[in-house]
Amino acid sequence: MNWKLVLRSMKNLALMAVGCSIFGLGFNLFLQPNHINVGGVSGIGQLLLHVTGFGSVAMWAVMINVPLFLISIRGVGREFFLGSLLGMAMSNLAVQLFSNVTAPQIDPLLAALYGGLLCGAGLGLVFLTGASTGGVDIVGRLLRPTFPNLPIGRIIMCIDIVTVTLAGLAFRDINTTLYSAVTLYVTEIALDGVVYGLDYSTVALIISDSYEAISRAIGEKLERGVTILDGHGYYSGQEKKVLLSAIKKRQAAELKRLVMDIDPNAFIILQESHQVLGEGFKRYSKNDL
Repeated sequence: MNWKLVLRSMKNLALMAVGCSIFGLGFNLFLQPNHINVGGVSGIGQLLLHVTGFGSVAMWAVMINVPLFLISIRGVGREFFLGSLLGMAMSNLAVQLFSNVTAPQIDPLLAALYGGLLCGAGLGLVFLTGASTGGVDIVGRLLRPTFPNLPIGRIIMCIDIVTVTLAGLAFRDINTTLYSAVTLYVTEIALDGVVYGLDYSTVALIISDSYEAISRAIGEKLERGVTILDGHGYYSGQEKKVLLSAIKKRQAAELKRLVMDIDPNAFIILQESHQVLGEGFKRYSKNDL
């Protein structure tokens, strides 16, 4: 038995359960009671429940998800498909289970903010497992390779704008659309923060005549690799060596101190970098978002 695979599966299952529970709580505590639309399939379920007066949000969400899963069965990997199928079932179960919780009486704007925060954080935890909760999450995943420079939260937000607009028309209240727009924005920020927030590094460009000593110090004290690039000063006309090094974000302060101790006149550029892949950092996976 592959215990690493078993442990990873258990970890993903736990993350998914927690994420779906957070999403269900955010939806039922803040959004549904205030007629704020969260977008996606759950948002469409809200609309259908309001228009027909029949069933529940979870029921409509499952009915919409089934054909979406059938359409996407060949467009996504087997692992992602099965994980998303489980995520869809768990998220709708959570929405149904928490539908009877007593919602607090709060200002609609606060409900939009906190509802979006919880729903986005919950979805982000599910996405970290390499799966989704179905619906437009699958559509967003399918579109991700076509728009690689767009975070997945932004792709989903673009799709959800249509749902939010329809919500305002269905409830005949412009406030519904405006509050829902706030929720969508906060959901996107929270989702991207969970999915990408722990995966930021820093890329350092260092120009110094003491490049050999600095390179050696980075390797020994920070345990990071250094690439030496050939540069040419436009004003001085001198040949320069430029050091390129990817470090963990928490090592930025130590890097600056280390460089300045060796060469106080060194020129340093620090850039925030997303998803550094390779030795010492995250390994590439075809399921990466």
